[in-house]
Amino acid sequence: MFPPLPYLEWISGRVDAAEYDLGSSDLRTDLNESAIVPDRLAGLPDPPDDVTLRSQLADEYDVDPTNVLVTAGATHANFLAESAALAVATDGDDTQPQTLVEKPGYQPLVATPGALGARVDRYLRPESEGYALSPRRVTAAAREDFALAVASNRHNPSGRLTTRESLSATAEACREAGGYLLVDEVYAPFVADSRGDTAFGGVTGAGLPHTVVTGSLTKFYGLGGLRIGWLVGPDEVLDAARDAAFHVPTVAEPSRALARRALHNREELSASAREHLRANHELLAAFVADHEVLSGTVHPDSTFAFLSHEAVSGDELVAAAWEEGVLVVPGRFFDDDDGFRVALGRDPDHVAAALDVLGDVVESVSARAEA
Repeated sequence: MFPPLPYLEWISGRVDAAEYDLGSSDLRTDLNESAIVPDRLAGLPDPPDDVTLRSQLADEYDVDPTNVLVTAGATHANFLAESAALAVATDGDDTQPQTLVEKPGYQPLVATPGALGARVDRYLRPESEGYALSPRRVTAAAREDFALAVASNRHNPSGRLTTRESLSATAEACREAGGYLLVDEVYAPFVADSRGDTAFGGVTGAGLPHTVVTGSLTKFYGLGGLRIGWLVGPDEVLDAARDAAFHVPTVAEPSRALARRALHNREELSASAREHLRANHELLAAFVADHEVLSGTVHPDSTFAFLSHEAVSGDELVAAAWEEGVLVVPGRFFDDDDGFRVALGRDPDHVAAALDVLGDVVESVSARAEA
């Protein structure tokens, strides 16, 4: 039922093996793997005993706690959200509903709906349009059995941030077509200055009609070891998600307790994350500007981008980088063999050194291509 996920199989073990990590997109520092409490949470105060993680998230998104489900990470959240939205849209009928997934897109978001019984079709977010999310393209691709459209925000792999207004228009297109919009928002907090929205100061689709959003503590706070995620959505989807959750593992209580601490201290953690974000964005923007053989946009505040080399394929550049100990991700895992994704998640000193080596790789493959 569940197909292999080549991207996750490919990257497994590579982060630890790489001397220079330009593949990880979470804003993390070097981890003390022997520590039970992550270094950035050590010594911080806990919230009062009567404050639950679900209530903290509800306050952050300005929704009722009944519209929040805590999960074991964002992948778990997306699985439950897709399962629930498909169940609600089909009302238990033995049908194969249509799910639309953005292209280019993150491979698990494409594969999971099919494993859950949906027919997966794609709608385009083309480079020629700056990878914008287009309600018109969703409407054009939707069929009579449409149930769900899936998008990421920031868009993975390009780093483009979609506005609340565009999310609202897309949600309305999904509602008119008879289905839901699912927005994976793990990168939505990646803004250099808080915009006053919910979801840690970024852009969110939470609260929009016929919209489910998912998030986690992994990317912005660099707390992937906790495996804490969530989904926020309308009553009928959350009820179905809770039913589905009984079939899969639940959240570990120590992780839940540490996540409560993180959200209790989110202003301090967010300030640190934004310093990290600003520094790495500047490094990435300068790197792309300095190499004319590379094309691709570094979107404002983004620490990752989808790039291509004018003379070699994404796989060729990735292989050459790996020979020098640099991890970048092939574009074939994001529907584009010509490109590659560079993600600056590690601390600025690490990524600066990594970009220096990657720059040498770019020059080397350019010289070989000209020879």
